[in-house]
Amino acid sequence: MSSKAWNMRRTVLGTALGLALAAFGAPSAHAANNDGSVAGHTQAGAVVTVTNPATGLTRTITADGEGNYRFPFLPVGQYTITASKDGQPVGPTRNVTVALGTTTTVDLGAVSATNLSTINVTSSVLPVIDVSSTESATIVSRSDLVRLPVDQNVTSVALLAPGVVKGDAGFGGISFGGSSVAENAFYVNGLNVTDFYNRNGFSEAPFAFYDQFQVKTGGYSVEFGRTTGGVVNAVARSGTNEFKAGTELTMEPGNWHSRGHDYYFDGERYYTSSRDRDSLTKLNVWASGPIVKDKLFFFAMYEARGASPRNTDDVGAVITDHNSNQGFWGTTIDWNITDSNVLSLMAFSDKNHDVGDVYDYDYATDTREAKTNEVYTDTGGRNWALTWTSYLTNDLSMKLMYGRNEREASVNSQRDIECNRVAATAAVSRPDVPLGCTTSSSVIGRTDTRKQARADFEWTLGDHLLRFGYDHEVDTSDYARHYPGPGGYYYNVYTANPGDTISNGGVIPPGYTAYVRARRYEIAGVFQTKNAAYYLEDNWQVTPNLVLNAGVRNDSFDNQDAEGRSYIKMSRQIAPRLGFSWDMKGDGSTKLFGNLGRYFLPVANVINIKQAGGLLDERTYYAFDGWEILELNGTQYAVPRLGPQLGPVDNSQGDGTVGDLRSEVDRNMDPVYQDEAILGFQQMINSSWSWGVSGTYRKLHNAIDDMEISATAQCGGDGYVGWVMANPGKKVTVWGDTNCDGTPDGWLTVDTSKEGWAMYDADGNYLGQRGWVKPKRTYTSLEFQLDRAWDEKWSFNASYVLAWNRGNAEGPVNSDTNFDDTGRTENFDDPWVNLGGDGYLPNDRRHQLKLRGVYALTPHWQIGGDVDIHSGGPITGFGVGNPYDATNYHSYFICVQNCDSPVSEERVYERSPRGKYGRLPWTYTLNGGITYLLPFEGGGNLRVKLAVYNLLNQQRKVRVDQDLQTDISNETNPTFGLPIGFQSPRFTQLTVSVDF
Repeated sequence: MSSKAWNMRRTVLGTALGLALAAFGAPSAHAANNDGSVAGHTQAGAVVTVTNPATGLTRTITADGEGNYRFPFLPVGQYTITASKDGQPVGPTRNVTVALGTTTTVDLGAVSATNLSTINVTSSVLPVIDVSSTESATIVSRSDLVRLPVDQNVTSVALLAPGVVKGDAGFGGISFGGSSVAENAFYVNGLNVTDFYNRNGFSEAPFAFYDQFQVKTGGYSVEFGRTTGGVVNAVARSGTNEFKAGTELTMEPGNWHSRGHDYYFDGERYYTSSRDRDSLTKLNVWASGPIVKDKLFFFAMYEARGASPRNTDDVGAVITDHNSNQGFWGTTIDWNITDSNVLSLMAFSDKNHDVGDVYDYDYATDTREAKTNEVYTDTGGRNWALTWTSYLTNDLSMKLMYGRNEREASVNSQRDIECNRVAATAAVSRPDVPLGCTTSSSVIGRTDTRKQARADFEWTLGDHLLRFGYDHEVDTSDYARHYPGPGGYYYNVYTANPGDTISNGGVIPPGYTAYVRARRYEIAGVFQTKNAAYYLEDNWQVTPNLVLNAGVRNDSFDNQDAEGRSYIKMSRQIAPRLGFSWDMKGDGSTKLFGNLGRYFLPVANVINIKQAGGLLDERTYYAFDGWEILELNGTQYAVPRLGPQLGPVDNSQGDGTVGDLRSEVDRNMDPVYQDEAILGFQQMINSSWSWGVSGTYRKLHNAIDDMEISATAQCGGDGYVGWVMANPGKKVTVWGDTNCDGTPDGWLTVDTSKEGWAMYDADGNYLGQRGWVKPKRTYTSLEFQLDRAWDEKWSFNASYVLAWNRGNAEGPVNSDTNFDDTGRTENFDDPWVNLGGDGYLPNDRRHQLKLRGVYALTPHWQIGGDVDIHSGGPITGFGVGNPYDATNYHSYFICVQNCDSPVSEERVYERSPRGKYGRLPWTYTLNGGITYLLPFEGGGNLRVKLAVYNLLNQQRKVRVDQDLQTDISNETNPTFGLPIGFQSPRFTQLTVSVDF
């Protein structure tokens, strides 16, 4: 093929009038968080100009001696690109689409108009292959979403990508490539909005605020870190030189939701969902346009939401009516200070206040009875990011960003405010009304604030593109937990005799036969985690057809206690990333790519709070002066009257300060990290169709979890250390008892792969020590994709993933036992919990098939569909205890004989491995939609979309009771295997939008 023909074919395939990297399945290139790039070849020394006609943004650079040029950090949108040399044009003007996180390749050569006329070039969206990329990602634009029946939330968008599945535990979330739901990262305009408290969740802007999404499922480049799962990267809408406005109404009335099913066991209803209802109405108005033409632009929207869902408890005895009526807003402002300097502001609020009215409920008559409580839930907060982008020289570009992410998370109730918890021993005389009016054990409030700063640079040096930068976060949790009621007191009443001495030295006075302990138990403080990273990457264009990239990221994590001292500190976490992309035919139509990478996961703030906080355990004792009868919402209850104080206040168990934590954390702890390898192939079949296949292998190394170290090698069966945050199965260095006198006096090292847990026989004879198994998790998959890009008539995408997810550790949470306290699972509490725990993990989905498409019946009518089919996860029968020890944690053993014996050696156990009891059923979810379009004269249009989600109303079980035994006995749990989680019932959504 001649050079001229090669350039012509590559250019047409790469740019033909509005090419769209937004085609599903197109992998992303190494570009920044909230923009894209244009690069290519032209004549050496040619002046290349790229212009956004909508905003007037124009950038000009000169191609190098080999004809290479590159425009980094371009805001997403439609551009024109031209080249000239010595005042003469080099080829015709090209139209280019810049999509999020991608590099569009455009080769500008002397292709004549005659040549172009022989090529069928239209304004169709083409499934372009980015031959400079080694990542695996899916790009979804706003225009894609308005055509498809996709629910209006970021999770639904992420689930369009191959290898992404919904978490089936009660705490939800999404799993990327076999990872747990607590390992992902979420960005909006470069701002990290991931929940850092327990890493399951994120701040979410109003859905109509977004312009494009990029779902990264693997191989992402070095500017992304702090994740061993996936990345969802979004960019917000922005204004142009044309004034535009619109409004959108979304309705989901309660009677458009199908009823859930009720489930019974032994004639008793144990799961009630038939009376649950969701109801949602959203109305947003937006406007965009120039403040100063070609210079300053705005986009602003406000969304009013009215939500009034209702739900019953599992047995249908209580019903809660919710009311959430909040206003959400978002805005972007873009200032083209010069063609080389742009300042952008993005801000949004997802703050929400929900009030739940709680009633006693008669299921048989479907009637509410007495109102018993009000529950107040506050979530979200304000978020903003300010970004400066600058072309420093022809070859060096810079982007600086500073932002703030807020998340409030608090749940309390009217009873929590007005009612102290009250208890009394059996011997205490009781009134005929309940003691206290709450059973709540704690009231928790938390505000998480992230302050983020980052600097990203691109420097072109001949065939090398250097990318480097710095990323810094300060993640602060302002946390408070206390007992409910005035003063945060929990009252316990005990019997006593006059003259008795109680635990704090107080004496029961004459005439009193009982006393009251008023206890305050509080954990409060401000907890910070400081995360920082440097990165450097070289993208080397070895030949016109081969790109190699080599990068490294150096992360550090510093989790601090309530007094600002480092609690868990890890630095020099070196994460290499290597990749290649081979344009096999040299025309941009066929690509072979691969990468190797390492990714580190930070420690969630919940660890700082739960284990490094200032504990106040204050106990004040009073003589008991009888019961006082109070009333709330028509219900009477009793609280103790406090007589004279007895003795001093006792806070010996915790005075509100942070103690010595050296014995509670491994001083040489290693981070959690994952290694990943991907090899893939992509090919354009013709101008509309493309296909691809890839293989992925992931291996997780280490875990950070709490372990109870009960003995050390130095002291044999003694040397108790306690609960330690550490790496199970590795050497742990803590402050402990080095000379076996019972007092911690120095640093000691325990090899937890061999020791750390003392074993004794029934007579108390020391038998030696046991160590922990090392955590393991591997994920292997084959992924196939077929794509037909939208051409104003129809589009189609299909993906199939065949995957295996094995090991003994799902990650920092446990889905199968519904434990979401990130990093504090039962898995490694002692050596026996995970003994024999190898097998297929909860997020193992062997088969995943996803189909979606849109077809235009007429210019005014479109139909769309989205299908998600996947096999179910494994079912494990968890036991309690094990053949070697009497502990009562979940285990992979069940007792089958002599289970009532108090001597553990006499009990007979049988292994109950992961997945022994089969799998959950396949699930089939079909979403369908129909859209009516009516363009207006002079611009704008009316769009009406009716979407039905879970059209077939499948309500298959997605979670079952996996506790085969709930205690050490000969009996098995009668509810084992009963379904306790289901697909959401069918619901219908009507969206009416008008754009001007």
